[in-house]
Amino acid sequence: MVKVPMTVQGAAMLREELHRLKSVERPRIIDAIAEARAHGDLKENAEYHAAREQQSFIEGRILEIEGKLSNIQIIDVTQIQNTSKVIFGTTVTLRNINTDEEVTYKIVGDDEADIKLQKISFSAPIARALIGKSVDDVVEVSTPDGVIEYEIVAVEHA
Repeated sequence: MVKVPMTVQGAAMLREELHRLKSVERPRIIDAIAEARAHGDLKENAEYHAAREQQSFIEGRILEIEGKLSNIQIIDVTQIQNTSKVIFGTTVTLRNINTDEEVTYKIVGDDEADIKLQKISFSAPIARALIGKSVDDVVEVSTPDGVIEYEIVAVEHA
């Protein structure tokens, strides 16, 4: 079975969501279904059907999270010696050679990626170009607008 890399924070977020779904959302939906059943005829009871749909969604999400948690390999980058090389879990500061603009990304697992939070998946083209490179290296990244060259300014194990 293929293990999927994930940061410590990503695994904690999944476990927290799983706990919330099982201990808060599931009981709330069960109560909503029981209340809707008490209203009588289930064929025309919109509350009942909405609650059953929510229950189906929550149970599906619980199974999905449990499956993901069973296949993850947690990588704690803080326990790995900083060699100034870009690896999974590091935070990388890049400088666009053409515009001198700097940007910082953390390389994370697919389920953790969120560009708004500057977290990119290790399978994203920019991350694939960066992994294995060191500070002061120049990398070329193919984008829809053409090739962009970045210089690696800093690599942090945080």
